[in-house]
Amino acid sequence: MADYKEAPLSTRPRTLDPNDYFNLSPEKRRADEERAALRANLKRQYQLQLNNPLRNQPIDDPALSRWVFARANPYSHFRPTFKTSLLGFAFGVFPLFALYFIFKTDRERKEELIKSGKWDRRLCLSN
Repeated sequence: MADYKEAPLSTRPRTLDPNDYFNLSPEKRRADEERAALRANLKRQYQLQLNNPLRNQPIDDPALSRWVFARANPYSHFRPTFKTSLLGFAFGVFPLFALYFIFKTDRERKEELIKSGKWDRRLCLSN
């Protein structure tokens, strides 16, 4: 970590910031240790459920339950913003109008060529 050289066009990653390792306050260290202990306890409970030979019920993993709920119900977590509205217009509405315009102008161009007699409309099955 001491001999890490920063790239010329990017910043130092936050995980390699020496202040995050050496200049920690006791409160921050205590909070980190409490979070680590909580994670270890949850991991231990999950491992006990997973490796229980007498288990007759499914394993309850709250993180997996939250993830499945969020995937199954995306609209309860959706917030309409300017960006989502713009993306919805760009990928939902704009292609419909663009294709309509392209097909309409191409058909009108072919009709004009047919009316003027410049369009060769021979039946050709080889192409």
